[in-house]
Amino acid sequence: MSLIVGVRFKNNGKTYYFDPGTLALNVGDHVIVETARGQEWGKVSIANSEVDEKEVSSPLKPVVRRASKEDDLRAEENERLGKEALKVTAQKVEKHKLNMKLVSAEYAFDRSKVTIFFTADGRVDFRELVRDIAGALHTRIELRQIYERDDIRLRGSLAPCGMPCCCITYLNEYEKVTVKMAKNQNLSLNPTKVSGMCGKLMCCLRYENDYYAETCKLMPKVGARVKTADGSVKVEGVDLLKRQIRASLENKDGGIEIKVYKLGEFEMPSRSAVHEDSEEESEEN
Repeated sequence: MSLIVGVRFKNNGKTYYFDPGTLALNVGDHVIVETARGQEWGKVSIANSEVDEKEVSSPLKPVVRRASKEDDLRAEENERLGKEALKVTAQKVEKHKLNMKLVSAEYAFDRSKVTIFFTADGRVDFRELVRDIAGALHTRIELRQIYERDDIRLRGSLAPCGMPCCCITYLNEYEKVTVKMAKNQNLSLNPTKVSGMCGKLMCCLRYENDYYAETCKLMPKVGARVKTADGSVKVEGVDLLKRQIRASLENKDGGIEIKVYKLGEFEMPSRSAVHEDSEEESEEN
């Protein structure tokens, strides 16, 4: 086991593990940590904890110290300067007529560099833009292209369910979500129904996917015929949550009767009539 402390550099950002050393840190504490970019200011999101060594990329970088009042003031000033840098950048982007959407600008803790995040449909030649911004801000500039999901994470947004987006509240890593997951759950494939605020497939589609994928293998397709105690019946509907089917059969009077059969009360049809979709349509997160 390894002793770690989780730190976020933005309210909606990913949690990174650091070595707390002898410091006893609680959620909400402000700290200065050593990173690949130098020292950075952040907030503790996970108090001192022990985690499996497999979850840790060794060696962990250290927590340098608890943040002082001066450190906190510097972090606040950096945030203000970042907003000003974003305004300057927006003016320069308009001047150079570049097709890019600015998201945010962040100063390094020591103000040696400002990183500007943006999204764009394709590659953008921003070499002239970088020189122009550097001349206006008098510091090193890094322009970093991000994806739509990262845009939402940085800005913050509510999901269609009314709750804050998962990527904002707790998801540290994006996992691949596929159209097949929506099909397994019998959801409408209308993009407005299965897409999140970023325009990509909703991350929550994969939360219960294991259950749906496994249950699909046990259930017939709509239209298939299965054997029951009442004889051969035609499947009219499938309820994956309840693991039951709604089927039609001819009654003694020659009419059509609808009955419900639970899993185990019918005999599965041939493989081709199983409620599975072999398509591997996917969309990367």
